[in-house]
Order: sequence, then C-alpha cells, then structure tokens
Amino acid sequence: MKLSIKNLTKTYSNKVKALDDVSLDIGTGMFGLLGPNGAGKSTLMRTVATIQSPDSGEIFFNEINVLKNHQSLRKRLGYLPQSFGVYPKMSAEQLLSYFAILKGISKRKDRDDLVDKLLEITNLSDVKKKNVDGYSGGMKQRFGIAQLLLNNPELIIVDEPTAGLDPAERQRFLNVLREVGTNCTVIFSTHIVEDVKELCNDMAIMNGGKILKHIKPNKATKDITSKIWTKSVTRENLEKIESKHNVLSSNYNVDNTINIRVFDDKKPGAGFKKTPPQLDDVYFLALKSDKT
Repeated sequence: MKLSIKNLTKTYSNKVKALDDVSLDIGTGMFGLLGPNGAGKSTLMRTVATIQSPDSGEIFFNEINVLKNHQSLRKRLGYLPQSFGVYPKMSAEQLLSYFAILKGISKRKDRDDLVDKLLEITNLSDVKKKNVDGYSGGMKQRFGIAQLLLNNPELIIVDEPTAGLDPAERQRFLNVLREVGTNCTVIFSTHIVEDVKELCNDMAIMNGGKILKHIKPNKATKDITSKIWTKSVTRENLEKIESKHNVLSSNYNVDNTINIRVFDDKKPGAGFKKTPPQLDDVYFLALKSDKT
C-alpha cells in the first residue's frame, strides 16, 4: 500500500498558507507526522481524508486519484479527527451496531460478531453496556478506533489522538493503535515526540505548512550521533550561552539549575559532556533550522 502526496498547497481566506508545496510518500505501517500546533498537520490530514480540497496538487492512494474520486477512498478510509461531536445517550455496543448498519452490515449476527470483536480489540468489552457520552477521553478515543475499523480500512488517519490523555490512557490507546496498524497505512499526526518514538517506523517533521524532514526515526538519531552535548548552567548564564551556541532544549533540575542540550560538531566548551541523541533533538534541530 502506498499513499503519494504531490505538491499540495492550501491558502486560507485570511492569507495563512497552511500547505506549502507538500510532497510525501507513505507506505504500509505507522507513519508519524510530527509538528507544533499550527504547523499545518490537521489541514493535511483533512485534505487527505477528502474533508477539504487543496488549491493545487495531487493525492494518490494505490491506484485511486483521491482528489477526483472521493468515494473510492472513503470506502478504504478510517479517520479519527482531533475532536468528536456529541455522542447520543447510547451504549458502546448499541452505537457501534448503529454505525455498522450505516456501513451496510445488515445481518444481525454478522453485526454482533463484528461489534464484539472490535470492542475486544479496543479493550472496551468490559464497559460495552455503558453510555459512550460517559466515557473518559481515552475511552472515547478507543471507541473512535473501533468505529473507524468497521469498514476494515486500508488507510487510517488519526489527528492528535493522545492530546489531553493521562499517561495510563495514552499507553492503552497507543497499544490499540499499534495492534491495528500492522497491515495497513496509518498516519499518526501529533506534536508529542514520545508518541512517534514509541509507535512509528517512519516520520516527517512539519512546520509552517512545509515538510522540514522525512526520515526513519532510528536513522534520524544516528545522523546526529556525537553531536549532542549537555551541561548544567545557571539561569543567569542561559541567555549568554544561547547567544553563542545552538541550544536545542533546556529543562530545570531540582536545584534550579538548568540542563541544556546543545548541537555542535565539536565540544562547545568547558563543562560540556557528550550525550546520546534523542528524537527530541532531531525535532528541535529541524524547527530551529527552519527559523534560520
């Protein structure tokens, strides 16, 4: 399976250029689309999902010309948007069965078997009699996965699915997504680096409507091996160091000193220690390079 995005552009009426000549080739497996809020990720996801149209460009999924044949893609698509509408006061079992009817699964036994299977996959079997509007945020996200799996999709798009979830629910959701994403193409849009690190075998970094980097996560960190340095500094010295060095990130220690991570081909100075690179370093380096 292959999703091919070619030269997509989209400018909104307020002159914001949400997509700026975006091109990507995405194969089978988990693909992470990583970028800050406002990077253009949701615009790209909605465009691929045929919810909105670009100003120019092409999208192909296997043999389907997506922009000219919306319905053919939608039959193969599962889409989990960033936010849900209001759910009616129905149990997960009832609501999923209702959605299955809308998908054309008319035989009661086939429908019941499928609903039971999907609720088991998404770890909702124990709460299938509970109204969905009473679910936690993470449970609603998992119900969303069950809903999009009804038509056995070949392409799955999930937009910022872990935002606002507590750590336990986030892990449950990622486990479900990992299980369903082995035999299809899954695009996972997020601003959380850890999600991509845990889940994806391919990724792109996006900002300002552009693709800044398209790379395998493990290769991305190898490319900056021996180029990441750390040092603990005082808050008073941080601004001076930032003016001299390429500081990628900083975080406070318990003693109120600040631990900084610096990108440099050689040791930046006294007190710096070489440290293994992380995917966060790749992400922040791409964003900083985009600003220069």
